[in-house]
Amino acid sequence: MPMSKTVLDVKGLACPLPILRAKKAIKDLVPGAVLEVLATDPGSVKDFDAFCRQTGHQLLGHTESGGVYTFEIRKVV
Repeated sequence: MPMSKTVLDVKGLACPLPILRAKKAIKDLVPGAVLEVLATDPGSVKDFDAFCRQTGHQLLGHTESGGVYTFEIRKVV
């Protein structure tokens, strides 16, 4: 059974709003669920890397296409 994926669109928001919204969204997910974050802030790349290191959630990867950064974060606990 595939794990659920939740999409969080924070395009147009600047730091620290994408991280704050992601923190709030991931809190409601079950462990193992994936949060896909869509952001346009170039600083979000280092922000989400740091967020995952600090919280213990797993950054599965990120891509950039047309100025939109997509992050896949698995909730660990």
